[in-house]
Amino acid sequence: MLRLRGLLLAVVVAVAMVLVVPPAQGVGAADSAVVSVAEHWADPGPSEVVVEVGLAHTFYRPAGLAEQGGKHPVIVWGNGTGATPVAYDGLLRHWASYGFIVAAANTPFANSGQAMLDGARWLVRENDRPGSLYYQKVDTGAIGSAGHSQGGAGAINAGTDPVITTTIALQPGPLADSSALHGPTLFLAGQDDKIVKPGTIVLPFYEAAIQVPAVYAELAGAGHFEPAGNGGRFRGVLTAWFAYRLMGDEQAKVEFTGPSCGLCTDPEWSDVRRNDKTDNVLPGLPVS
Repeated sequence: MLRLRGLLLAVVVAVAMVLVVPPAQGVGAADSAVVSVAEHWADPGPSEVVVEVGLAHTFYRPAGLAEQGGKHPVIVWGNGTGATPVAYDGLLRHWASYGFIVAAANTPFANSGQAMLDGARWLVRENDRPGSLYYQKVDTGAIGSAGHSQGGAGAINAGTDPVITTTIALQPGPLADSSALHGPTLFLAGQDDKIVKPGTIVLPFYEAAIQVPAVYAELAGAGHFEPAGNGGRFRGVLTAWFAYRLMGDEQAKVEFTGPSCGLCTDPEWSDVRRNDKTDNVLPGLPVS
């Protein structure tokens, strides 16, 4: 981790650079036994990916922005304590391969969510600026916040701002107020997480978010560092949530809605709950 941290710190103080890379890699040999929510979502998307490293943010995006018309939804990302985007590089590339523009805050201390919001607002401004690479190519009404650990708390804090339309809090740290969220939120925990414990930290966040559609899911056997690198076994559900909430994908929607949602029936998830704001059950059926 220290070597990775040092690498990115050396990069972000240099002049911003652009790198074109192949699409995100799919489940590798070490992951061959993994069962994901709709395995399709854990597989790489169709787009090649460009990475642009700047002083404050690292941007991951499809190589051909809006080539067929339309606009790209946005994900703003917050790192865990002491980490930088390179620690989650595979996951962020994965999202960009699905057509998302990802603005990953370079800060190793993302708790406030402010750096994440700065990335969102920069993209909103660039969408309106003639001559910008992003001019008229950003879906400014579809911006999600996500982060891991301290960055998960940052994602919640960013999600209280109207510019954010949906949130994923991935094993979030304790310094956030989920009762102030204003968009649909997915709270993810690791069953064996000894740092951010599911029952004492993550579940209370879900229980306090009574004002928005909220889903809580606990990944069986997962520790705190499961998401590092390419998102691990969280990758499929993370991608499906944003495809559903930011792109309106109907295949992704069924992973979270209906009485027999994909997430609800996947044995990889040891505890799944949905509040009464979610489109999750048929009339007369109980909320899980």
